[in-house]
Amino acid sequence: MDQPTPRIEQQSTPQGQSTLVLGQWTAAQFAQPKLLETLEAGLTKVAAAGGWDLTRAEQIDHVGGQLLWDHWGRRWPEPIELLPPQRAVLERVAQFTAAPPARKKTTLRARYLAIGGAVLRVLEHLQSFLRLIGELTLNLFKLAKAPQWGPWRDFSGHLYRIGATAMPITALVGFLIGVVLAYLTSQQLRQFGADAYIVNILGIALIRELGPMLAAILIAGRSGSSITAQIGVMRVTEELDAMRVMGISQGFRLVMPRAMALAVVMPLISVWTTICALAGGMLAADVSLGITPTYFLNALPQAVSPGNLGLASSKSVVFGILIALIGCHFGLRVKPNTQSLGEGTTASVVTSITVVILVDALFAVLFKEVGL
Repeated sequence: MDQPTPRIEQQSTPQGQSTLVLGQWTAAQFAQPKLLETLEAGLTKVAAAGGWDLTRAEQIDHVGGQLLWDHWGRRWPEPIELLPPQRAVLERVAQFTAAPPARKKTTLRARYLAIGGAVLRVLEHLQSFLRLIGELTLNLFKLAKAPQWGPWRDFSGHLYRIGATAMPITALVGFLIGVVLAYLTSQQLRQFGADAYIVNILGIALIRELGPMLAAILIAGRSGSSITAQIGVMRVTEELDAMRVMGISQGFRLVMPRAMALAVVMPLISVWTTICALAGGMLAADVSLGITPTYFLNALPQAVSPGNLGLASSKSVVFGILIALIGCHFGLRVKPNTQSLGEGTTASVVTSITVVILVDALFAVLFKEVGL
């Protein structure tokens, strides 16, 4: 009695080489571990254009027929020997197997139109973002005229969620960045006997650039995504539509409290991250170069002028406002489905981090004479 395991064998006939299909080509047999992979590897070695004999197969269902049909390139091989039930199965497989979609050729005109479409989408985003900035400005004037009607409870809640809860992760990352930077710097300074200048390098690098930018990137990934997700969920659950029907300003109750909270929190988080990074750098300098913490703390005010602190704080305020506005911008554009929510959150984080780096580079160019 033939084995039920599906397999193929080669035989010589007067017409040439022919492939015998043996066993039970059914879904139940293909469920055996690694059988399907072995069978596909064997079919790959067999030329699909040769002769085929399926009359000795015990059973072929639609799963087995689909496997053979795909191997044949979705056309009947010649010659082929079939039993009537087998032909009926394969004809049904051929009837309901969709043809692969034709690959469209990309023309020069299509590429030109694609670039134009991308530019128009970017301009539309910029227009919407500028409208959001203008609306925030008007809402701030409205708040200044009637502060008793301001969303202060939302503002205080965002201060806690964005600021206080971000302190552990920013402290850890800042401390480790300080350690790594100090160790790498010490290896170079030791070669020239300039160990004491590690205070200048760490002070300028961390206080002026790395501290604010590192804090902004962490907040963008942590809180920027949260802002987009919160507003996006409100779109999915139709809360934004309910606010519009009730006449509640989305900019006044959703955008403004988050922008104000991030504008206040970002300088504080930046200072906190910088202090932790300096602590890590001071520890690494003591271990690697023998620079004592006392000398480090005494030399730091002489190495870093107050202008760097003002520049870092100013940058942090701008970073905070931009992160909040970008998060709200993509949150308000979310469509009422989960796929759009995920895409909007991803776009918000990527855009926020990119904008932070670009704005930091702009500050470095415009204020290169400040504090140096």
